[in-house]
Amino acid sequence: MFDAPARRLLARPLDRAAAALDVPAVTPDRLTVLGLLLGLGSAAAAALGWWAAAVLLWWASRLADGLDGPLARRRGRPDAGAGGFLDITADFTVYGATVVGVALGSSAALGDGPLWPFLLVLLAYYVNGAAFLAFSSIAERTGRTIDDGRSLSFLGGLAEGVETVVVHTLWLVLPLWAPQIALVWAVVVGVSAAHRIVAGYRALR
Repeated sequence: MFDAPARRLLARPLDRAAAALDVPAVTPDRLTVLGLLLGLGSAAAAALGWWAAAVLLWWASRLADGLDGPLARRRGRPDAGAGGFLDITADFTVYGATVVGVALGSSAALGDGPLWPFLLVLLAYYVNGAAFLAFSSIAERTGRTIDDGRSLSFLGGLAEGVETVVVHTLWLVLPLWAPQIALVWAVVVGVSAAHRIVAGYRALR
């Protein structure tokens, strides 16, 4: 819901940061992998109950994830799809790992707290991801792509990247409230998934 305005707001700062990183040793794909490793580190820290470290690693991960695209565009090299594929795969891996890490860490902090809200989040992520990835693939094949500067055709929704970053941050900052946040988030992502299914079906008819 907030991705488009957030991209406009952050475009110049990210472009300036990409310019500072524009050296041969730093490539867009390496930034993507760095974001993946930092995200996995955040998930592991959450699972161990190291919440401060988890928050810092999470934001460092999302910063690296936000810089790979501007750096690629700055260098002006056409992407045959490998960079976009690596980026979305890394994002899904980090998101899923964070859910698992927070579930384990908050459960321990609460003394065998509930895990089922996090399972609902994973289910909602699965359906949501399947909907927009299937739409992107079919839209590409049928010439109905949505070009907003990203590698894939993204259907807008209630839950997008900005909302995900915020909610995952809340989990890490408020681990004792993580199950309740997860339950609300599962509903939000579920509604977003349902919307994408309907919107994608209509757009492809």
